[in-house]
Amino acid sequence: MRDVVDVVNLTLCTCDAAASHVGPSVAEISCRNELGQAVDWFAMYKLPRHMEHEAAGLGLRYMYLDPSTVDWQQGKFLVNATESAVGRTLQQLYSTYKTKVNDSAYLLYNDAAPSMPYDKYHGHTKGVLMFDKVQGFWLMHSVPNFPPDVTKGYSWPSSGRKYGQTFLCVTVKYDQVTVIGDQFLYSNPHVYSWTLPHLFLPELSHLQFVAKGGSTARSPWKRHAKLTSSGGVQFQSFAKYKHFGDDIYTAWAAQTLETDLLSETWNNGKYELPTNCSLPKHVYNVKRVKLPGPAFFYTNNDHSKWCVSLRPVDGWTCVGDLNRAVGQMWRSGGLLCTRNPLLYRAFRQSVSWYKNCSGYPVMEQGEL
Repeated sequence: MRDVVDVVNLTLCTCDAAASHVGPSVAEISCRNELGQAVDWFAMYKLPRHMEHEAAGLGLRYMYLDPSTVDWQQGKFLVNATESAVGRTLQQLYSTYKTKVNDSAYLLYNDAAPSMPYDKYHGHTKGVLMFDKVQGFWLMHSVPNFPPDVTKGYSWPSSGRKYGQTFLCVTVKYDQVTVIGDQFLYSNPHVYSWTLPHLFLPELSHLQFVAKGGSTARSPWKRHAKLTSSGGVQFQSFAKYKHFGDDIYTAWAAQTLETDLLSETWNNGKYELPTNCSLPKHVYNVKRVKLPGPAFFYTNNDHSKWCVSLRPVDGWTCVGDLNRAVGQMWRSGGLLCTRNPLLYRAFRQSVSWYKNCSGYPVMEQGEL
């Protein structure tokens, strides 16, 4: 299945940034910035602990991006602080639990859930979905053992300090929650904490099915859907069930989006999939990341999962769940992709060098 999308003009202007910044009011459930203000979306890149200038942060510093920042900005707080963007966003969940308000719903999911054995049978997925009858947020991330159960309050796990990690938060209207629930049937998340009050049933019974461990039971073992943020940003969601049995980046996303991809995923193992040029659209493995600071680090110190179009004219950015590894061909999971020019510029400039079809390094202009 292919959705026809017009080529995006990647020239950044204040009018585009302002339009994409239109978002919900503070009173509504939404992604939040470091001031606690509602934003349509944000991305965060937690830096690896090993970096020399990162010592003072003990693996807790991060870069931040939303429609108002234009480019990566150094986070004003540490990621374990409730004042961080992730902390501010999740405080909506923890504060709701304390007040016992029952007009909102949430799902916490992680294959490496806090205080639980690792789950290799459900999807290799990590995230939070919270919403009410008006709107909510979908937070995708790569951090094991995170976030804590609602009874615990906000904190940061020790397992999330050593390596780089990524977050993508999108504010969505209530009608988009059904779309996300349909995708969850294929990505098959391990839901370890959830509540879905009766007022959401039977409309969201499929989400209740997912929360109880259910998944799709028949082919095709993949689902591609459109998703729209509350501010009108268009996303493409790719979700595959484990029986798909192939690399989501090469076999599906690159071919459907019709773009060559630069892929940055966890490769700290011997079963990494190499750069793949066997299909019309190629997927190249990023080997070193650069962020403002300057911050350079190799992908064996990065637990993130993201990819961008090789060519700016294509302009795709995807953040997701799966690594380019042999075993993950048979794991459920997904990607959330967009042609948003701010996200593309930030992530594309984060590529330091990658491996070409012959396995040789390709340095980006100006790299050493």
